[in-house]
Amino acid sequence: MRQRCSLYVDVGYLLTSAAVRVTGTSLRNGIHVDYEPLIAELVRQAETTSGLSVLRVHWYDSAKDGVPDPRQQRIGELPRVKLRLGRFGLDGQQKGVDLRIGLDLVTHARNGAADVFILVSGDDDLTEAVEEAQVHGVQLLLLAVPNSDNKPHGISRHLIRAADGLEILNPAAIDRTVMKVETPPPPPVVPKPAVVPSPPRVTPKDLAGLGRPGPPDAPRPPAAVIAYSSATGSAPQVGAEYDDPAELAEQIDSVVVNVLTAFRKSASAEALAELEAGQPSIPRDIDKALLTDLSDHRGEYELSERVRHLLRAQFWNRYDEARSRRG
Repeated sequence: MRQRCSLYVDVGYLLTSAAVRVTGTSLRNGIHVDYEPLIAELVRQAETTSGLSVLRVHWYDSAKDGVPDPRQQRIGELPRVKLRLGRFGLDGQQKGVDLRIGLDLVTHARNGAADVFILVSGDDDLTEAVEEAQVHGVQLLLLAVPNSDNKPHGISRHLIRAADGLEILNPAAIDRTVMKVETPPPPPVVPKPAVVPSPPRVTPKDLAGLGRPGPPDAPRPPAAVIAYSSATGSAPQVGAEYDDPAELAEQIDSVVVNVLTAFRKSASAEALAELEAGQPSIPRDIDKALLTDLSDHRGEYELSERVRHLLRAQFWNRYDEARSRRG
């Protein structure tokens, strides 16, 4: 049998990691991808790394109700590309993608579809599938997306230990095919002339009341700050204090500023209006970028509900600050 390699691409990992390299945040809306040459670069490196020709590219992505959008349809029509789609859950998270990758790895290894598997992913949940595929005699290598320092981004340590090797995708391949989205700033808003209201008319009854003491001002309740989950719209309870609240606040603010800046540079007027109209709920793609970036920054796979609460609250704090400066 002719020796071949097979390529498995977790698109969520590929694009969020590429966005981190190009824009500094994992917000996928902040990048434009030239998919056909990017896939060609992935095939070229897989063949160079394995020394074998690529049998097929398995392309794993999510779609609404599992139905491909026009971009995904075009990718699925490329030669030797097999489109494999999960779906978005009610909470906006992708469902079924990891399961499809894991099942394909094990099934293809059992059937002897290829001799070397190249996996473009960093997900810890694939560790057991990698080990099971290796039981059937295949060699499995990881292909990681480089960050701005040309080091592998977002790869689980368990996955690295399970795999037979780790290679880094050629940084030039990302730089040639993934570009930052820049939208022109909206035209300046010309303020309308201020209308000076006429002074109220003084009646004899008003004059008769001069000098009488009025009722004392009622005390104003303290302002409440509520952070909402993008999925439920509910405010979680805040737990115990973090060991270093100043460091946590600095990390959160850095992530929020980066994501908000990237969003404002890439978003259309409709997207900006949708964000503001939906407040206090955070759109799924922005919320995912916030959580992913903070997890990467802190080196934590799962953020606590308290940290998520603080992160989402700071997003709206920064958004309101920027809006007030614009006037």
